[in-house]
Amino acid sequence: MKRCMVAIGLLAALCACGQRTEEGVVSSDDPLSVITQENLYKHIAYLADDALEGREAGLQGYDLAAKYVAEQYAAIGLEPGGNEGWYHQVELQTYLMDPQGAELIVHRDGGDITLEHREDFVAIGDKVRGNNEIRAEVVYIGYGVHAPELGYSDLDGVDIDGKIVAIFGGGPQLIKGDKLAHYSSGRTKWKELVERGAVGAIALRDRKSEEANPWSRAKQVIAAKPSQTWVNVAGEASDYFPQIRGAVAISPEFATALFDGTPLSFEDALDASEASEVRSVPLGFEVTLKRKTTHERINSPNVIGLLRGTDPELADEYIVYTAHLDGKGRTPVPIDGDDINNGMYDNAMGTAIMIEAARALAANPPRRSVLFIALTAEESGLLGSAYFAHYPTVPNGSIVANVNMDMPLFLFPLDEIVAFGAEHSSLGAVAEAAATAEGFTLVPDPLPEEILFSRSDQFSFVRQGVTAIWLHTSNNSSDSNIDGPAVVQDHLNNHYHKPSDDLTRPIDWDSTLRFTRVNAQIGWTVGNDDARPTWNDDSFYGNLYAPQ
Repeated sequence: MKRCMVAIGLLAALCACGQRTEEGVVSSDDPLSVITQENLYKHIAYLADDALEGREAGLQGYDLAAKYVAEQYAAIGLEPGGNEGWYHQVELQTYLMDPQGAELIVHRDGGDITLEHREDFVAIGDKVRGNNEIRAEVVYIGYGVHAPELGYSDLDGVDIDGKIVAIFGGGPQLIKGDKLAHYSSGRTKWKELVERGAVGAIALRDRKSEEANPWSRAKQVIAAKPSQTWVNVAGEASDYFPQIRGAVAISPEFATALFDGTPLSFEDALDASEASEVRSVPLGFEVTLKRKTTHERINSPNVIGLLRGTDPELADEYIVYTAHLDGKGRTPVPIDGDDINNGMYDNAMGTAIMIEAARALAANPPRRSVLFIALTAEESGLLGSAYFAHYPTVPNGSIVANVNMDMPLFLFPLDEIVAFGAEHSSLGAVAEAAATAEGFTLVPDPLPEEILFSRSDQFSFVRQGVTAIWLHTSNNSSDSNIDGPAVVQDHLNNHYHKPSDDLTRPIDWDSTLRFTRVNAQIGWTVGNDDARPTWNDDSFYGNLYAPQ
């Protein structure tokens, strides 16, 4: 750690020697000066153009974006780092519900009730099978979280063997931070639920979900387009639980009716979930779930450039920079006549920053090697990063750190940035020094309840035991006349994952340039340090995924 801090100090001193202009460009004696507004804008303008149709993984627009990134890597002087030249092909399985095959029938003592698809409920497709049907008793299980060591379990004392579970997404707020992220993840929940015998699921919507995305809109977009999962080398769909033979999401109105006459009203269930109270109980009736799913196998590449390290020994170790290249594609429900989700901030911006960080590092290569990966299918569930983390194009164990770039927002001038994951490893000190060198203050996560560190591509590397960090922008503006949190919330409410996330959005270029330089400086520091980054002793993820 001491050697690391010495390297950070030397780097900060070096960067301070470069004379910055008012436009934020560094003088030619600083390799960071190759990062320019002109280059950043060029990348963003191409990647967020309507012609790429939102860069959806597996479609032509994404392939055009991948070709563009490969051309930029070549121009910078990187080497191809994929297993097919620049490309690292990811096999994806798509699955789409056939609405004609979707049924939800409630069986009560007074008779059967058949519900209307895309009005009362939406069926969720099966990753592998074409046809499913299951009839079983329904048991309400709250969040479905089992964390007895934290004093909480929705599953103790309730039998779900052979049952369909009615379940909220997320987890109880009495569990905080990284532990909440782990225990509330679908992967963790469903592993526990299928071990206890669950055979189907009814997804309930809590008040927060309904406020953020009302059912009137959600019912039109849930499962309206093909979903995706990555396929392993054995040809099997990842994170697949074949025990679950039916799954639906239901409207709040239908949920109220569904719980009527049971030991628990839906309002009581909502109140209990908000209060982190366990109220799991059999609901006393059965339902039949039917679904028909169509499938297709497609390929979509990660795009990988390699910068060779200068040290004969350390060059066999790798820092991995990542930014997801894919976007949301076209929306099934146009907004103001526009159906292309251009994804300028999410994540043409992150990709542009990665390309320019690559340009700077190539101008002064570090001792370790560096991979720059434009990732596919992040929007489908971190699929491209998960595939690479499982099947890297470099030897297992040779990746020492991941630096991820995903949707920084430069909506106003900034003097604060956030480093998600800083508390978990020695990368936190590296990020803080790099930020300081560019005039930023590193501030804590402004939205810890959103547990964002587990929701972007760096988490695929964390799950393989690799230290990782994700720099993001603060919600606070350095201009006291701007209400930063309000501006950010407006973007999240009205532009995030919507067609209006395009080049009409404001960009503070001075903040963008400095932020890009911070990302590059992290690579130099880690790349030149004698020692690898290390997990902190008290890191939940370090102890969970890299206990040695």
